Amino acid sequence: MNETSITHIGELPRRFELLGARLWLHVRCVDCGRAAGIAEDEPVVLASVVKVLLVLEFFRQAAAGQLDPAERAVVRAVDRLGGTGTAGFHDDTEMSLRDLALMTMSVSDNTAADILFRRVGLDTVRALARQLGLERAQVTGAPREVLESMLEDLGAADADAFAAAFAALPAEEVHRLRALDPARTTSATPREMTRLLSLVWNDRAGAARACAGVRALMAQQVNGARLGAAFDRFTTVAAKSGTLPGVRNEIGVVTCPDGARYAVAVFTRATSLSTRRPDLDTAIGGAGRAAVEGLRGCCGSPGPPGD
Repeated sequence: MNETSITHIGELPRRFELLGARLWLHVRCVDCGRAAGIAEDEPVVLASVVKVLLVLEFFRQAAAGQLDPAERAVVRAVDRLGGTGTAGFHDDTEMSLRDLALMTMSVSDNTAADILFRRVGLDTVRALARQLGLERAQVTGAPREVLESMLEDLGAADADAFAAAFAALPAEEVHRLRALDPARTTSATPREMTRLLSLVWNDRAGAARACAGVRALMAQQVNGARLGAAFDRFTTVAAKSGTLPGVRNEIGVVTCPDGARYAVAVFTRATSLSTRRPDLDTAIGGAGRAAVEGLRGCCGSPGPPGD
């Protein structure tokens, strides 16, 4: 890969410092492989970004005839984790595996992801990461395992006890939780995430229809406040976000009006544990756009994306 120095992204870490956060970033031209980054080889907490790898394995197994995407699954009370999608439903519901994949990617439904992990196999997802050359990536478990590790670390017996303990905990103690430590939770490097995206967008991460399935679902993500908000309507952004206390991430592929494609991975960690950080969401999008613009200049592409 041809690593490129992009002068104007060098000031991005300082901008994030002013917001009380740290930045990790990598951008890669999907077509020529030219790339640039900031701390791109340091492990970062993936949070829900790992769902891209999960859904890729689902589509790979479907393409290989190992499972039927129309297979029905029942989401019961015992499965619900709270949050968006089926994770927050009040009543039991039944849907196909492919609709669970849609919920996993579009609204980052943790219960849907749990059921998919059980169906395709955690060890199989781990093996896929190794097969794709994501050598430093580790997948420690499904969303339920992440939540259970947080309850265990706080000595909480249930969700109510966790909420009470979490609210009283200083931020520095929260940041010591296993779920927020790249060495002890699901993690990878920003460079590995743009590699994953490039393989998917070039139909090299599995059968062409498996890769197409991932691309289609990433294009349906509801959260458009990060990378999606940084580009105009003539530029396509297919992305997957990830959020935990103090952690806000997004990876995606930006397709410019001239057809040039750029894989972007932006990871952040803030001292604040606030769940609403529109300033950080905007900064994530701005960092992604700055990286794409800088790389377009190095690749010889004409002008900023969308202009």
